[in-house]
Amino acid sequence: MMDDATPIEYWPRVGGMDAELQHAIASISLPRIAVLHRLIAEGDEAALLPEEIPAFVGSDAKVRRASGAARIVARQLMSRFGRAAQPIPKSTTGVPIWPEGLVGSLAHDDRIAVAALAERSYFHSVGIDVEPAEPIAPHLMDLIATPAEQAQELAHLYCGRLLFAVKEAVYKAVHPLDDRFLDHHDVEVNLCTGVAQVRGGRAVHFRYCAAIYVIVLAYIRSA
Repeated sequence: MMDDATPIEYWPRVGGMDAELQHAIASISLPRIAVLHRLIAEGDEAALLPEEIPAFVGSDAKVRRASGAARIVARQLMSRFGRAAQPIPKSTTGVPIWPEGLVGSLAHDDRIAVAALAERSYFHSVGIDVEPAEPIAPHLMDLIATPAEQAQELAHLYCGRLLFAVKEAVYKAVHPLDDRFLDHHDVEVNLCTGVAQVRGGRAVHFRYCAAIYVIVLAYIRSA
């Protein structure tokens, strides 16, 4: 079981984590959900275990490296729950398969990898996404945001990017439970309340930070 008072660990920029980014991540973390990141480094592809490699046959080196980095992070988080490091293979639909009793989510871009992990007894599912802290092209807003979302007072500099990241994280939280595709307009985000309403009835809570990156943590609590 995770200790709610587990201290946040900080490493220098070289060889692991960015202290500023991990500090931002700490601001969105919740008791019993562990979130961590890693700066992707050459050689991280070697972290893919034999059970994980088949899912990446045909993937280029960048994808394998980023996926290896994300699994390094996830296995570090397993230790916080008193678990030995275990493989995280993919299902036939591409969803990570987590060890019994755990739920989690992975995300990465070309530079960083992030992971979130929680115990199933406390959370049905979690989702995480990472996006560059950059404005999104204005012409993409209609594809991402519903009319109701665009009617909100979206004063955040990266509001379009934020909405996109929220919807990606929500999708990752919902898909393992419902096994269905969601369009961006199937998810209605309220940035003020921190709740996303999914077509079909699910309400998914989320938290976010915007530092070097926009990072969103979505979660569905167990009853």
